[in-house]
Amino acid sequence: MALSLEEQIRIDLAATFRIVAHLGMHEAVANHFSAAVSADGKQFLTNPKWKHFSRIRASDLLLLDADDASCASHPQVDSTAWSIHGQIHQRLPDARVVLHLHPVYTTAVACLAKPEVPPIDQNTARYFNRIAVDEMYGGMADTEEEGARLVSLLDGKRRLLMGNHGVMVIGSDIGEAFDDIWTLERACQILVTAWSTGQPLRVLSDEVAERTARGWEQITDFSRQHFDEMKQLMIEADPSVLD
Repeated sequence: MALSLEEQIRIDLAATFRIVAHLGMHEAVANHFSAAVSADGKQFLTNPKWKHFSRIRASDLLLLDADDASCASHPQVDSTAWSIHGQIHQRLPDARVVLHLHPVYTTAVACLAKPEVPPIDQNTARYFNRIAVDEMYGGMADTEEEGARLVSLLDGKRRLLMGNHGVMVIGSDIGEAFDDIWTLERACQILVTAWSTGQPLRVLSDEVAERTARGWEQITDFSRQHFDEMKQLMIEADPSVLD
């Protein structure tokens, strides 16, 4: 029997949590992912409060409505998840997927006095002129006002480098969003390693960086296949992700 759209999204999103845990990009039982299931983007799935990414099953995901304020008081809904993801899904119908993490290298770059990802290789060039930056960290993002502020900072971009905090990526589907946040962490790992040598960086020209970034945008099938391969590894390791 064919899966419904929501059932497929549940499986894909649950697999994403497990992939991220497998890769060590998670943080304790914090951070949240979400994926829209309605045409207007306002009904969305997200992870329950304080459940480890490596244990999340498709059936564990909560179905919330960004227009329903009562969701904020649900005992399994984390206040930061509702504040950030609820506002994004309410205000940006094209944001079908929202991934928020505190991965080590991307967060380290976000903590610099001037958070930026200069194009020094193919991975970093993927983000040339394509990252919004938040430099106004004010503590836990647990209010709808803070969520709305973060939405306004995106300004048409799909990645937000959250100063002194972490990173957020939005996407049109789960595969693309996963590959995006994975590549950004890899890019920052390369960048931090290059900086650690103490040698000057050889930064790509604007022309080459832009051409490379556009090249990335033309191979979304690569991103989806990366996700599909990782998802299959998770299913083979522990089929409970499908439950």
